[in-house]
Amino acid sequence: MAKPIKVFSQEEIQHILSYHDQRIIFEKTNNIPNEAELRELLNEYVDYQNINTRSVLGIDIYQYSTYGEFEQTLIPFIFKSLFASTIRLCLENHKYIFQEYDEARINRNFISTGDGGFLIFSTPLHALLFAINFALILRVYNAYHYFPKLRHIIGGMSVRYPITYDKIYSFENNFYGRAIINCARILQRDSLNRCLIEENVHRWFTLNMEGIENLQVISIEEIANISYFQEYNQSLLTTSRDEIFGKESTRRKGVINSDILKIGKIMSKETEISIYNLHLQISQRLRNDDDATQEKLVTVSLGNLNTSGI
Repeated sequence: MAKPIKVFSQEEIQHILSYHDQRIIFEKTNNIPNEAELRELLNEYVDYQNINTRSVLGIDIYQYSTYGEFEQTLIPFIFKSLFASTIRLCLENHKYIFQEYDEARINRNFISTGDGGFLIFSTPLHALLFAINFALILRVYNAYHYFPKLRHIIGGMSVRYPITYDKIYSFENNFYGRAIINCARILQRDSLNRCLIEENVHRWFTLNMEGIENLQVISIEEIANISYFQEYNQSLLTTSRDEIFGKESTRRKGVINSDILKIGKIMSKETEISIYNLHLQISQRLRNDDDATQEKLVTVSLGNLNTSGI
């Protein structure tokens, strides 16, 4: 289970400053104060080395500004609808992996940017599964199975997805941290509608499942053996079915193909970050929420194979 995201308080910081600083001071001569004691107290309060890590998934509707003004007014509605359907799909089809989540928690951890946003999850696997399910719902929309008349009015949509894994903290009900900063910078550098992951995400999959390529053969029981998931309710392994990861490894459904390739580096706060291009093919049977007798086998690609740099 994930430790809570560290929360910083305006009142607590103000309390420290009230004893060791002055909000405003006017003197005839300007002096640079000795800040050593205050710095030590703030370092102890922030304790940056122990701020917990989270995975951030960016979702961005590509070239939103190129849509007509009328269509732009409707896109927030359809994005919110696709987003809500993706949440339901994750909670229904991955009950073991998403057991610590509900709809309210996912929405609380979403930072909207208007034409997309950033989602905070406990692990890169949660972030990747959400991206996979969003890609499935988006294909249903683009194929005229989801609000087909509205689809014809707005037109098709394509999305790009960056995923990062780094420190996150909260202040005044907002989220901050390197994971969000790096996710936004990767997104800004991509113009090819890809699914890009950074070095920490790549390392997490290498550590926990011998590489992201094993997504196509790993079983739900093997995922349950990952240290993060060992404290989860194990009974859900037998009482529920995961639509991506089966009881046994197979390439007939779920992730049927995965490709990963390092494509370059970006600078973030004077630190180089290696970037990888991830391409997955996923096959899953989707059911109509409004009519249980209707279902469709859908095969989609998350990201693409364009390896031009970043």
